Amino acid sequence: MATVTTQSDADIIRASRHEPECFAVVFDRYYDAVHGYAARRLGVSLADDVAAETFLIAFDRRQSYDVTRADARPWLYGIASNLIARHHRAEVRLYRALARTGLDQVAEGHADRVAVRIDAQAARAPLAAALAEIADRDRDVLLLVAWADLGLQEAGEALGIPAGTARSRLHRARKQIRAALGETDPTSLGEDLDR
Repeated sequence: MATVTTQSDADIIRASRHEPECFAVVFDRYYDAVHGYAARRLGVSLADDVAAETFLIAFDRRQSYDVTRADARPWLYGIASNLIARHHRAEVRLYRALARTGLDQVAEGHADRVAVRIDAQAARAPLAAALAEIADRDRDVLLLVAWADLGLQEAGEALGIPAGTARSRLHRARKQIRAALGETDPTSLGEDLDR
């Protein structure tokens, strides 16, 4: 049998149905990423609660996890997105505050120190203002792709929508972002998102 670190998420979740402590591997693999995504959406103060609740719900629902899906990220981000939707007002307030101040409440990590990010700092306030104006369902797809690094198929799975719907929501959101930022789109990864 493969070691726990090389097992797929589905294998680990399947094993956790009989040995609940196995689920800790899924938690260890994805907690930081889910927490980071929630922090970018809602700020650090709410991210702790959203990330913890995401894994509590996932643990409680592990019996119904579709083990034909080897990667649990879309499932986990779907749970997190639903929890974030409950905090929508806080998210919009965060974007509006960022638009006014240009400051990011999320602690800077290593990736944020990369020189490429310097240019993004100048666009932070206008981007936050634009994000506050995008429809919730479009913003969810955009941020799952741009911040959680999910492909369109995975973002669709996370939100329980077809990939084509995710694609049209992403297109609509990016169009609004480009219009708000003078035809530039800092959320564009410049790669094929159909993973």
